[in-house]
Amino acid sequence: MDSEPARETLPTPKRSLVFVVTEDWFFASHFLPMARAAIGMGLSVAVVTRVRAHRAAIEATGARVVPLEAERASLNPMAAGYAAGQLAGILKALNADIVHCIALRSILVGGTAAAMAGIPARVYALTGLGLVGARSDRVGRAARLGLKALIRGPLASARTRFLFENPDDALALGLDPSEQSVTVVGGAGVDCDAFQPRPLPAMPPLKVAVVARMLWSKGIDVAVEATRMARVRGAPVDLALFGAPDPSNRRAIDAATLRDWSHDGVAWHGPTSDVAAVWASHHVACLPSRGGEGLPRSLLEAGACGRALVTTDVPGCRSLVRDGIEGLLVPPGDAPALADALVRLSGDPALVASLGAAARTRIEAGGFTEAAVTDQVCAVWRDLLDA
Repeated sequence: MDSEPARETLPTPKRSLVFVVTEDWFFASHFLPMARAAIGMGLSVAVVTRVRAHRAAIEATGARVVPLEAERASLNPMAAGYAAGQLAGILKALNADIVHCIALRSILVGGTAAAMAGIPARVYALTGLGLVGARSDRVGRAARLGLKALIRGPLASARTRFLFENPDDALALGLDPSEQSVTVVGGAGVDCDAFQPRPLPAMPPLKVAVVARMLWSKGIDVAVEATRMARVRGAPVDLALFGAPDPSNRRAIDAATLRDWSHDGVAWHGPTSDVAAVWASHHVACLPSRGGEGLPRSLLEAGACGRALVTTDVPGCRSLVRDGIEGLLVPPGDAPALADALVRLSGDPALVASLGAAARTRIEAGGFTEAAVTDQVCAVWRDLLDA
């Protein structure tokens, strides 16, 4: 008697994770390790974003790139409606099991789309509150209340998880950082093998660098003014600015202004592709942010390189830098206070070295490495997939 023919066993379909991020450059510069980790978990990964020049870098991880044109300048939920409708169709076509939205605009658009598509497993990764977080006036408070109502109301589900880069942002949206649905991570993390301490240059002068997008919100003007003040007081301080204006950001500093600032110890060098080399030739990383940060990558990278960190006492920056330990904290928008910090460091090479060594230790042991952050995020995905 003939035996029955063997039945073909079909492979189990992969679970699908879809990242939603407004700009491809932002994903390529910060989140490629997360894409690799998701693929390492056996997930099918797609990145829905506005595609410009970074498709190949994202696809090299094994992730699929799906274009979606959506301007990031407006956080108005009504303005996000058209993009959300398009995105809902994309999420359905991708059979998304988890929608991972990165930054405020993507949370509004992606959260709305996930709700429209009936996908309850959502990760809202807040990378800073931007101008909404930086403003302390009535408009800022009203905007934060509106975001809180949206993100914790119609855009949330029982299976929504929140990722924050500092505890202050969680509290600003009415979330307890200790809640099970909330995870506070060390920014995007930093690769401590790629960013390692090198011998400090000789002093004087004190060589200070700002590595950031050239935005007024980053306090670039404050760094320039403080450097001028320090030099008037006789302190040997040089300031190098590395970064490009961001034409799509209304807080961008135009190139003409940056060129005009480039004299008397201040030099704008434009963007750099070798940040580690910048820190090898400088003593101090400066980021006089006016607020709205998540956890600045430039501080993470400089700290990993063993450089002293001088920044402002605002959410995100103060999560990494403890005053007098890894660096110095000054009030936002206070050029005289920043000048005082630069003058102090210019006369104390031993302090510069000790702050930098402590910064490296903080990065390695404080949960700020790529590996530590990726492990936390993978745990969130596993929790959602097992729910």
